[in-house]
Amino acid sequence: MPMTSLSRSLCAGLLCTLAACATSPTGRTQFLAFSEQNAIAASKQAYTEMITPLANENRINTDAKLNARVKRIVDRLVPQAIAMRPDTAGWDWTMTVIDDPETVNAWAMAGGKMALYTGLIKAIAPTDDELAQVLGHEIAHALAKHSVEKMSVAAIADAGVKTVGIATDSALAMQGSALVAALAVTLPNSRSMESEADRIGIELAARAGYDPAAAVTLWDKMAAVGGARTPQFLSTHPNPAARKTALEALVPQMRPLYEQARH
Repeated sequence: MPMTSLSRSLCAGLLCTLAACATSPTGRTQFLAFSEQNAIAASKQAYTEMITPLANENRINTDAKLNARVKRIVDRLVPQAIAMRPDTAGWDWTMTVIDDPETVNAWAMAGGKMALYTGLIKAIAPTDDELAQVLGHEIAHALAKHSVEKMSVAAIADAGVKTVGIATDSALAMQGSALVAALAVTLPNSRSMESEADRIGIELAARAGYDPAAAVTLWDKMAAVGGARTPQFLSTHPNPAARKTALEALVPQMRPLYEQARH
């Protein structure tokens, strides 16, 4: 039976009551209707449900050179993420390269489950420094609990019986929360989240020994894609000029970290 407007409002109200407020790494107040632990469990299931059909359709990239390149960068970034948030040492950090030449995107779920689309490599031909900015940016989303925030937004938008079950740890929790975790991947990050991921991501990359100036050249390449293929990676960012200015301002701050990592 469809939910009435009143019942939806009551469900949303219950979620708001159950939700907790948290503070992001940059001091921003976050609305979280899920614990990060529950979000990680849900994301693990959702990741499997998303990747398995792609594997069955032979859409997981098997190019040894590309996968080795991505792994090499991730293996340098993840220790920096753990240094920033030691509790993430227990995460099952996983990266899958998806064969989709038309999708210019990358994403990360709670718990370190990540994906990179070959369309991004094809569209911008990133250097290792630039690819590190992309992957660092996505890792930053996970560190800052942005997936949990987006799951919370999705839950409030749905406000159904399954959603209330998720919030109250009922028997519907795993099934419903996995659906919400998968939905959260498709939802755009807010501008605050994207700016925050820029700030954290450029630091992760610098500490891993990747040139922070590449964050600016990456943006130039992404912006040049434009048109109908505007990268999902940048879908909700502040306007190009503002973002480039913010990144350029961060480069001098990050350069000492980069130089230290290189020596």
